Amino acid sequence: MVHATEPGKPVQADDLHTPGPAYGWYALGVLMLVYTLNFIDRQMLTILAVDIKRDLHITDADFGFLYGTAFGVFYAVFGIPLGKLADRWPRRRLLALGLATWSAMTAASGLAANFTQIGLARIGVGVGEASAAPCGYSLLSDYFPARRRATAIAIYSAGIYIGGGVALSIGTGLAHAWEHAYAPGMRPFGLAGWQVAFLGLGIPGLLLALWVRTLREPVRGRFDAAPVVITLGTRAAWREFVRDVGTIAPPFTLIAAARRGRRAFGINLAYLVVAMLAAAGMTALLSDPAQWLVLGLGCYAVASWAQSMRHTDPDAFAQIWQNRPLVLVIIGYGLGCAVSYASSGFGPLYAIQHFHAAPAQVALMVGGGGAAGGALGVIAGGWLGDLLSGGVYHSRRVLVVFGALLLSLIPYAVAMSAQSVWVFYAAVFPQWFLLSASVGGSAGTVVNIVPPRVRGTATAALLLGATILGLSVGPYATGRISQASHSLQTGLIAVLAVLPFALISLALAWRHLARAERSAAP
Repeated sequence: MVHATEPGKPVQADDLHTPGPAYGWYALGVLMLVYTLNFIDRQMLTILAVDIKRDLHITDADFGFLYGTAFGVFYAVFGIPLGKLADRWPRRRLLALGLATWSAMTAASGLAANFTQIGLARIGVGVGEASAAPCGYSLLSDYFPARRRATAIAIYSAGIYIGGGVALSIGTGLAHAWEHAYAPGMRPFGLAGWQVAFLGLGIPGLLLALWVRTLREPVRGRFDAAPVVITLGTRAAWREFVRDVGTIAPPFTLIAAARRGRRAFGINLAYLVVAMLAAAGMTALLSDPAQWLVLGLGCYAVASWAQSMRHTDPDAFAQIWQNRPLVLVIIGYGLGCAVSYASSGFGPLYAIQHFHAAPAQVALMVGGGGAAGGALGVIAGGWLGDLLSGGVYHSRRVLVVFGALLLSLIPYAVAMSAQSVWVFYAAVFPQWFLLSASVGGSAGTVVNIVPPRVRGTATAALLLGATILGLSVGPYATGRISQASHSLQTGLIAVLAVLPFALISLALAWRHLARAERSAAP
């Protein structure tokens, strides 16, 4: 066992445990609750879309930016240094801090009076929530052995769909109760119902953060061949975090690149110029400057991070960015997420506008069906991946992701062609069962094809695909096409154009992994 400690600092025994199987399941329950709240805070925006658009005077494209890009880019970018911090510092502490941060920023969303303010709050939610997946995936990889990891991660990921479904009912319930309790002009502090809904979710998150802080920190890689205990002191760990932020946040990226030499500085400057020119070009073509500026800076930040990692941690760079199957899984999963996020972002609004359904009914039927289908699907996908792989043949996990995305086209087509709201509702469960099955398979693949030392960072890379390719593109593109065509249905159908590219990437990932497994077979 290797101990990496700060000079003069003793190993922090309170952070080193080998919890038994029963405790692992307990910790999984707590972590799943955290992830559920994560997605309640994230998803509640969708069911309140009508009121938010009206009060803040925003368009479908603006809403797509708020739901996707404003949140997603910062979620992805800060997932990089937070993922590395999760590899250096007690994960339970980092998760508790992140949970407190995103809960506070969710409450701040309820105080927004204009598009800029709610956009800044959404950015803060994204930064805080970026800690959840790297910490959660890494902890579960050390609470459970390889043969059960994908199942455990799938159960954890079920919080995505439970939270997303519950968010719709909570959002409409709180907003409806407030609106009916107070007449217009008589509401305390002038708060609208949708604002109170956001404010009402802040305190539970702060209380849950205290619970998370009590979890036991397992030894890293304790089920692997070479367990590693990394116990940097708090000051050293956060000093490294600040340094990592400097590799992704301009203009500090240019300073960091200059320290690596003239050539590195020139390459980094070229990245920035290309990103800003692309953003300017897309703004001239489609308008919406906030979308393209934030997305351009996000892409530049990712490129800067990869450049820095290649110089400072070549082994981690090789394990992630030169790992061809991993990169292909990230791309395939990310493009598949464009469809998932477009549907989750605009599905409730589509039911309200297209079928003139009541928000409370949409919350129950879409939220309930999506939560049940998503939770069962992600667990089924993880379980099936574990069953087929036998803990060895990880290429078979990729087949689960491929098949789930392909089959999801059937209920998606039914939903988009439905003439009755009840047919639309009936398609929600199978659609989300299949879309979510790809989550467990993808996450299970990632944590099993990289070494323990870089699992948090590799998870952050997976989130890059899900957010930059999925969350930042899918909802905005849907909203922009809807705005141009005056048809939200057209926008939701058009986003399916990314799915063939997702399937091609996953097929290539399967081929590379299968070839490697055949070569390694005795």
